[in-house]
Amino acid sequence: MSLFGKLFGSGGKGGKSPTPQEAIQRLRETEEMLAKKQDFLEKKIDHELMTAKKNGTKNKRAALQALKRKKRYEQQLTQIDGTLSTIEFQREALENANTNTEVLKNMGMAAKAMKAAHENMDIDKVDDLMAEINEQQEVAQEISDVISRPIGFGQDYDEDELMAELEELEQEELDKNLLGIEGTEDVPLPSVPSTSLPSRPDKKKAEEDEDDMAELEAWAAQ
Repeated sequence: MSLFGKLFGSGGKGGKSPTPQEAIQRLRETEEMLAKKQDFLEKKIDHELMTAKKNGTKNKRAALQALKRKKRYEQQLTQIDGTLSTIEFQREALENANTNTEVLKNMGMAAKAMKAAHENMDIDKVDDLMAEINEQQEVAQEISDVISRPIGFGQDYDEDELMAELEELEQEELDKNLLGIEGTEDVPLPSVPSTSLPSRPDKKKAEEDEDDMAELEAWAAQ
């Protein structure tokens, strides 16, 4: 059986093709295996290089054999690097294809769900539904208007009477303000000075004193 047959199974007519997830998993396992092989070869190359250095010209034959093995390991390492690059490219392409498949599958499922949701609907039905909604909204608004309308007797007033009453109230307020401006207000008088003013002689008393002195002088002259 070929290498691809071992990796992915037989591809006969009756054989079942692997799923993208199975193929991706197999490729990752192969990458891990080849990476381990790389580490092994790199260690072998280092070992043969040390052997060649150790023998040198003292054991020329052993040194040359070590260098030959080193070259062979390097060739294998180069082949593994190329194989890993090919496998990595194939795995990435398969992952992208798997992603695209899942995306398309989900989009198809969403399209079917949308179709099922719109199965019993068409433009005419939607228009009828919107018209019915608008009609019911108008009815609801009319009901709200009726409910909020005041109920009771004596609610109608004559606007002329109300305006006359308002003018009368304004005139009373105006008269009150005018009376407040014209009326006298109690204004506090200045306080009496605490210091006494200098006394001034009474003019009438001085004249009486002068008369008494004149009368006394006249009496003395007799």
